[in-house]
Amino acid sequence: MIIERLPDQLALPFYLWTRESVARLIEREYGITVSAWTAGRYLKAWGMSAQRPVRRAYERNDAVIERWLNEDYPQIAKEAKREKATIYWGDEMGLRSDHISGTSFALKGQTPVVRATGQRFGCNMVSAITNRGELSFMVFEGTFRNATFIEFMKRMFRQATRKIYLIVDGHPVDRSVAVKQFVADNADRLRLIRLPGYCPELNPDELLNQDVKTNALGKSRPTSKAEMIGTVRRHLHRRQKESHVIRTLFKEKHVRYAA
Repeated sequence: MIIERLPDQLALPFYLWTRESVARLIEREYGITVSAWTAGRYLKAWGMSAQRPVRRAYERNDAVIERWLNEDYPQIAKEAKREKATIYWGDEMGLRSDHISGTSFALKGQTPVVRATGQRFGCNMVSAITNRGELSFMVFEGTFRNATFIEFMKRMFRQATRKIYLIVDGHPVDRSVAVKQFVADNADRLRLIRLPGYCPELNPDELLNQDVKTNALGKSRPTSKAEMIGTVRRHLHRRQKESHVIRTLFKEKHVRYAA
């Protein structure tokens, strides 16, 4: 029951599996009262440990995702090979000046304080990577719009030597009339493919987003929007020269199928 379901699916007044919720489950199912400490011993004996859960949307369709992994993507990979095309994985992300990641050593009981500007500002980036270590990106101000995405794809054309298969996560911009028309007009050079809904963990480019947040912004404190944009661009330019780092992203278990 613990492995296959969450407490609320078993009509328990808990959101996560804790020692207390497991003790309540044992009491309800078997009429045996155990302490939280004893429930913890059982969990350890069953090979379980306390872990931070991964968020998954209720709206995701597991059957569609399974078909993507076992049928759709393998077929796309075969077609790309036949057309001698390069498969890119793309995504868009917003960045904020008040983002903090990582940890900092401090005396026990004394939470470390990070100094940063009280002004909030941000920028956006759109990127695409391949399992060969190639990276295309664009850092910009303002909202991610049709024209922004089309300009990014035009830049990809200037870099690419082969047809592009661009796999994206289904942002509204990706489905817009203007983008569809652009893709149709350039069908000989571009194919736009959408991932199943609500499954960002299947997109390797999400791992590049995490890298930027952790290793670009997470380790610096920009004091202005211009400084933030410069920091992000420098980090991504460095990653373009580190193809081995980009290839390593495809070794994460959820995206290994794309390696």
